[in-house]
Order: sequence, then C-alpha cells, then structure tokens
Amino acid sequence: MVAGAEGAGRLVVVRHGATAWSTTLRHTGRSDLPLEPEGRAQAVALGRRLAHHRFARVLVSPLARARETSDLAGFGDAEVCDDLREWDYGAYEGRTTADIRVERPEWSLWRDGAPEGESLAQVAARADRVVAAVRAVPGDVLVFAHAHILRVVAARWLALPADDGSRWVLGPASVSVLGWERETPVIERWNDTGGTPLS
Repeated sequence: MVAGAEGAGRLVVVRHGATAWSTTLRHTGRSDLPLEPEGRAQAVALGRRLAHHRFARVLVSPLARARETSDLAGFGDAEVCDDLREWDYGAYEGRTTADIRVERPEWSLWRDGAPEGESLAQVAARADRVVAAVRAVPGDVLVFAHAHILRVVAARWLALPADDGSRWVLGPASVSVLGWERETPVIERWNDTGGTPLS
C-alpha cells in the first residue's frame, strides 16, 4: 500500500450487484430494492475478489441492495454510513433518462438535478464527508454503495468538481480503486467487472 500525503491508504469502491431497476436503467435512489438472483451471484463473486485483502475499515450504504452485496461478499460487519446512500432522484425516481427526455429533451441529472430531489451540491457535500472520513484512516477502506454517489466520491477524491463524475460509468458489481501517486490522488482502477482480484 502506498500512503497518500495525509498518511491515508486507498479507497476501494464497490457498486452493488444487479437489481430489477439497474438492469432496466431506471433511476434508483431511495427505493429499497433487493438484489436480483444475478446480483446475488455477483456479490458472492465479489467476495472471492476481495477476500485476500485486509481493510482497515468497511463502510456500506444503508440501502438494502448495498447491504446485501456487502453481506454476500463476506463483509456483514460493515459499518452503515448514511452519506453513502444514493442520490435522491425525487420525482424522477424509477424513471429512465430516455423517458424523462420525452418531457425535457436535453435533461442531465448532473446539470439539472431532479425535481423534489437532491441537488448536486447536496450530494457533493456527502461525498466530501466520505472522502474526509476515509483519509483519516491509516489503511485501505472498502465501501459498498451506488453508481452516482460513488462517481461523485471519485471526483471529489481527485479534487475535481462534483459534476466531473459524469465522465465515468460504473457498472453493477464493479470494483474501483482510488489511490495515490506520491501526494497526488489518482484513479488506480475503474469499473472493473472482469473478476481481477484486488492487489
């Protein structure tokens, strides 16, 4: 492990396994959906990828799909972290981008947000708290959460504007590693769904 300028380790981020809505590209914020059978199998496979790595701390979103993923991956004792819950999509919960764009042709969550939901600034504030908490830990930290919040966390890890998270995709059951090159925060691995064990 290469420590960063603040003595911190790396942040390993895992998106939860597949749900009924993730496979149909529906925005899933606060809806507490369980994993599909495919998602449960993905979570078990994640456990094999992560089993031989030691983590100083493990955090998980309070939402069921993330907690089920962490449990099946062998991290049932993960600490629930409310700041890792997914973006609140408000009135757009359960809808696809294609459906929303019938009404708002150029809509972007990253630019326009969602009516009755969270703003990007609110999500970024949560991401900043996650990054600060992780950097206070002298060792690698593992988190299980959701696509949009993890993309914002990645942007803030890199000290970039939160909307730069729009530039990276993050598939279900993916493993990504945010680390350091000397004192510079970097992405070491992103959206790895190929089964590569964590080094």
